[in-house]
Amino acid sequence: MTLIEWLQASPIAFTIVVLVTGLMIGSFLNVVILRLPVMMEREWRAQCHEFLHPDTPPPAEEQAAKKPFNIVFPASHCPKCQHAIAPWDNIPVFSYLLLRGKCRHCQAKISVRYPLVEAFTAITSAWVAWRFGFTWETAAALFLTWTLIALSMIDFDHQLLPDSMTLPLVWIGLLLSLSGLYTDPASSIIGGAAGYLSLWTIYHLFKLITGKEGMGYGDFKLFAAFGAWFGWQCLPAVILLSSLVGAVVGISLILFLGRDRNVPIPFGPYLAAAGWVYMIWGDAITRWYLTSLTP
Repeated sequence: MTLIEWLQASPIAFTIVVLVTGLMIGSFLNVVILRLPVMMEREWRAQCHEFLHPDTPPPAEEQAAKKPFNIVFPASHCPKCQHAIAPWDNIPVFSYLLLRGKCRHCQAKISVRYPLVEAFTAITSAWVAWRFGFTWETAAALFLTWTLIALSMIDFDHQLLPDSMTLPLVWIGLLLSLSGLYTDPASSIIGGAAGYLSLWTIYHLFKLITGKEGMGYGDFKLFAAFGAWFGWQCLPAVILLSSLVGAVVGISLILFLGRDRNVPIPFGPYLAAAGWVYMIWGDAITRWYLTSLTP
């Protein structure tokens, strides 16, 4: 029996393999979450300087910032002592526990968020594997899951949903519909358009009435991506669930933690969570709200 045949025959073994893979992917997502916004900011600064001062060399600090900085380089290192992290100190979750959350060299504290992202990625990946089994649906769902985790954390930190991540999701969803993986092409196209235009319309109506921006364009694109992946049928459930969770969390932050109600709360994480929940339990959710609406 080959490895592939064994994984097909054993859902538990396949789930464990995906769990371990999820741990490693979670470590990579930590890098993306930390570095992608910095890369984007540097690019924006360079473009602004080139546009405003085309004949003037960039300031010294901006020239220093031109050193190679991307997802791969520089290698992982301690942000305080700059010491490179050895491979055995970079094992997802386990290294954090063995080092007791501190750098081996300078004893600086390591944020607990890193192992939490790794563990969360592993758990959700395993859940996807158990739900869909050894299928192409699992491969696509894992990609969506990992992208949503990165998007949620970036939006939480910077109130930003990068086009370099949201737009590919839209196109991938449309292409997947050609094989009928989650929905048919007609539902996918309508879902992508309806997802974007619905939030776009709400945004401009809200801005017209209040003079404030209620959400960002990245939210429109992420909602469009869910419509493209799962068809227009998913949109009511996703927006209702994300709005409900967002409202509960927002009110709780104001009442119990004293958060200023004028400080915006990113909507992307709630939208991503609702989309992921629909991916896992979408059929049951659709049946429930259709049954509820039927007299």
